[in-house]
Amino acid sequence: MTSLWPRIEPLLARVQKPARYIGCEDGARTPAHGPGRVSWLLLYPDAYEVGLPNQGLQILYELLNERDDAAAERAYAPWTDMEGEQRRAGIPLFSLETHRPAAEFDVLAFNLSAELVYTNLLNCLDLAGIDIHAERRRPEDPLVLAGGHCTFNPEPLADFVDAFVIGDGEEVVGEVTEVLAAWKRSGRTEGSRLHALRALAALPGVYVPSLYEVAYDGPALVSVTPKYPDVPAVVEKRTIADLGAWPYPRRQLVPLTEVVHDRLNVEIFRGCTRGCRFCQAGMITRPVRERPAEQVREMVRSGLERTGYDEVSLTSLSSADFSGIDDVVGGIINDPACGGQVSVSLPSLRVDAFTVGVAAEIQKVRRTGLTFAPEGGTWRMRQVINKLIREEDLYGAVESAFSQGWRRVKLYFLTGLPTETDEDTLGIAELARNCVAVGRRHTRGPSVTASVGGFVPKPQTPFQWFGQDSVAQLQHRIGLLREATRHDRGVQLRWHDPKASLAEGIASRGDRRIGAVIEHVWRNGGTFQEWSERFDLGRWTDAMAANGLSMDWYVHRDRTEDELLPWDHISAGLHRDFLWQEWQDALRAAGTPDCRWTPCYDCGACTGYGIEHVVASNVPPAGGSQGTGQDLASGGFVPVTLRPTGTVG
Repeated sequence: MTSLWPRIEPLLARVQKPARYIGCEDGARTPAHGPGRVSWLLLYPDAYEVGLPNQGLQILYELLNERDDAAAERAYAPWTDMEGEQRRAGIPLFSLETHRPAAEFDVLAFNLSAELVYTNLLNCLDLAGIDIHAERRRPEDPLVLAGGHCTFNPEPLADFVDAFVIGDGEEVVGEVTEVLAAWKRSGRTEGSRLHALRALAALPGVYVPSLYEVAYDGPALVSVTPKYPDVPAVVEKRTIADLGAWPYPRRQLVPLTEVVHDRLNVEIFRGCTRGCRFCQAGMITRPVRERPAEQVREMVRSGLERTGYDEVSLTSLSSADFSGIDDVVGGIINDPACGGQVSVSLPSLRVDAFTVGVAAEIQKVRRTGLTFAPEGGTWRMRQVINKLIREEDLYGAVESAFSQGWRRVKLYFLTGLPTETDEDTLGIAELARNCVAVGRRHTRGPSVTASVGGFVPKPQTPFQWFGQDSVAQLQHRIGLLREATRHDRGVQLRWHDPKASLAEGIASRGDRRIGAVIEHVWRNGGTFQEWSERFDLGRWTDAMAANGLSMDWYVHRDRTEDELLPWDHISAGLHRDFLWQEWQDALRAAGTPDCRWTPCYDCGACTGYGIEHVVASNVPPAGGSQGTGQDLASGGFVPVTLRPTGTVG
């Protein structure tokens, strides 16, 4: 094993943040490598401070290093200053734990959480000295894998990634290790790489793009066909049925330098039944699987003791929906072992699940930031996107916060949504203005920040057929809001660059031809495109033009019901007709209530899983169709089985 540390250390005095490259975090492992172990390099293709807190990477890091046949290390995309120093000195991409060259590992596994990191993936491969094109790699080169939410449309990266893992990784990562161990034992001879890829394709949830033929008729995609009879026509996602069986990470990494989300993070459940039509994460992670409450408390207790953090984040897509969340939060804050000094944050707060009780508990130690996401500015708009919260729900949540001593609240909205009008857009300003008025009843100088993002339709959602708004249309809507809030004291407006939304739209719903666009952007200096100071839309428009591809075709047009979509051979478990019906309901502004309060909609997500899950009875509590945090705490939920037929019993 080769350590590059003697060559790396002299570079550190010349870069902005040397702690990004030294490793040595509390919780880091120094794995034993050897001929009987598959060596994994887990990569997050963004800067260290963004990638270090990623829970998916940390979970796989622990699981692999617990195995006798695997050894896992980590790497992150070096910032531009370090990359420049490495290229001048001829130092390749390296791991943090042993500073071993990336090319010496058996597999490079990327976590893909956002589309604008795609160019960083190419840059990491090139810096590692590995050909970016999968078809050109040699038998001795590592296999390149990728997982994460973005892999539910893997096609834009099909030319560069050997295999994609679709869905939850806890179980499948062990199966992949066994396949790669056999590949190593074979000597990795000429032709063995294809055998390894075919063996990977036989694993449920693993997609190997080189084993499929893709055909086009003009701009239209007409078929994606397996090359071999044993290769599945449709790749089904992997789903962990019992989250309680996987209490990871047990040893969360504690960085030596400042990172985002620098606190203890404990995942309390996966999935969401709310059915927001814009939300890819809520669709692809179904069904809901809660972690046992006592396990949550134990993970918090042991994690705080080991890390020394004084703040814990209970993570999920809608943390206040966790059964008995009041008791869990109160138990953590009032735990004598914590000395009454631990604060709790609940990201992804549902407006209609935030109560005075929750607010009172989480402010006992420290008032962590509060962000609510109404998403749409009017009730009509929220029916379109199926975010079925009313104005009184929002004002009630804001009242709960300000009455318990908060002075600042953040509201998150989307603009450029299907059927959105100027009136819907201006509703954002009205909601923010009214929330400030609520705050004035409880405190002097309340502040409400309205953060607005341009909507990008995502695969595997009801809005996958929607033609994304143009940059000019999004800029018009931002202009309306800037003018409407210009004289509103207490209202602060923030917005995401509409130009970045356009680039994200290219990468998120593209087919294999977009791979050439991503490569063009990268070769013209387009790394770290998710960072505003590095982003340049001109690189993307030039790349589309250079490859003869139409921006309107890929981004701005509505799709038809019978059109073959680039990701149709990747299944998130949702029936296509369910998604289409939800799209039609959106156009009619018809909402679909949370399935925990209604009979099953047969979306398809629960088919094949005999999961004991905590959901509500079919009759919602008095006073609301959605339920609240109070309903959760007062026992308004009963365990039911999600039966293989998709019916609820």
